[in-house]
Amino acid sequence: MSYIVPFGIFLLLGYAAIKGVDCYDAFIEGAKEALPTLIGLLPNLAAMLAAIAVFRCSGVDAQIACLLASILEAIGIPKEISSLIILRPFSGSGALAMLSDILNRYGADSFIGLSASVAVGSTETIFYTLSIYCGAAGVKNARYALPAALISGIVGILCGIAALRLVLPV
Repeated sequence: MSYIVPFGIFLLLGYAAIKGVDCYDAFIEGAKEALPTLIGLLPNLAAMLAAIAVFRCSGVDAQIACLLASILEAIGIPKEISSLIILRPFSGSGALAMLSDILNRYGADSFIGLSASVAVGSTETIFYTLSIYCGAAGVKNARYALPAALISGIVGILCGIAALRLVLPV
């Protein structure tokens, strides 16, 4: 499996050589064309990262997780993953670090560990994705995109853990 990417690159380089394309110049030209898009995305990324920092440093995420824990437990989702569910739409790397901590604490084969894995795998870093795509497309008013994405994330987690409950004896 680890040879797929290098094989694909060599296949692409071979095809370019057959067609007589200078790969290095084509790469440099593509990078030059991508630079304005990257520069346009930077303000969106900076705003999103600042908002995430304020959200986490203020402790709002921990307060929401505490409130959410009792609701989650009532519907059969382990309260231990409430912070993970709050963090996931904001930060993929933060969610993975929290997942690692949960797996180390409760075990990868425990219901809590499996539920945390399902929660991470069934959702996306919604705010990051929206800021990148809307920024790249020049969308100023995402309107229904954020509520739809948040609802789909919640549904993904709920359905994923419900399916886990059906498969595993708890």
